[in-house]
Amino acid sequence: MSRGEVLTRVRRFGPLVVVAILCAAAFASGLVEHISLEELRRRGTELQAFAYEHPLACAAVYLAIYMGSVAISLPGALILSLSGGFLFGPVGGGFAAVTGATGGSMITFLVFRTAFGDALRLKSGAFVSRIAEGFKGDAFNYLLTLRLIPAFPLLAVNVAAGVMNVRVRTFLLTSVLGMIPSSFVYAGIGAGLGHVFAKGGPVTVESLLSPRIYLPIIGMGVLAFLPPLWRHWRNGRDVASLDEK
Repeated sequence: MSRGEVLTRVRRFGPLVVVAILCAAAFASGLVEHISLEELRRRGTELQAFAYEHPLACAAVYLAIYMGSVAISLPGALILSLSGGFLFGPVGGGFAAVTGATGGSMITFLVFRTAFGDALRLKSGAFVSRIAEGFKGDAFNYLLTLRLIPAFPLLAVNVAAGVMNVRVRTFLLTSVLGMIPSSFVYAGIGAGLGHVFAKGGPVTVESLLSPRIYLPIIGMGVLAFLPPLWRHWRNGRDVASLDEK
């Protein structure tokens, strides 16, 4: 096998190997059981002390857990964003959450873009192919809209973008810009978790989030979708005008 063939295989299957390693590490460590608000409450003082005494090491561990969780689609991205604010404050936690979510999403995106993308595109059929072409025609705005609305699962967006062969730069930029609002909002909420925990009683994600928090975020996603809708409407009018002539 030539050096070029080896490099091609590494580029194609490298991200898949990374995901397999992360998946094995997550199950071996029991990571899923520890990503919860109850675990954060129980070990909150200890974790905050570690973050204060070893900020860089804590940030590195946090990013590794966040990226790994998103890459292998473990539940708990919202909990991790709240944890970022709890450990690093609203600003530092917001940046950490954006970095972790973007890094993990990039791994999943590259897996489906390189290892599985060609096969899935060939089996997708004419209808899905037309959707893919429309998606790629304005990938930036579509992806930005999906990122701005937290209701869309990270996994679904990452896989769709990979299968549709979206450019890496477009995916990275829209991921960062689109996840900034929700990440900083959740980090801001997480920064106040210490007071919530001190009051005692059960704490759930539903009790922390209210319509006045998530509705503005959804509104930003809707606003981001207006430009492609406007262009689609204008193009439709232009085609209709040409047909009339």
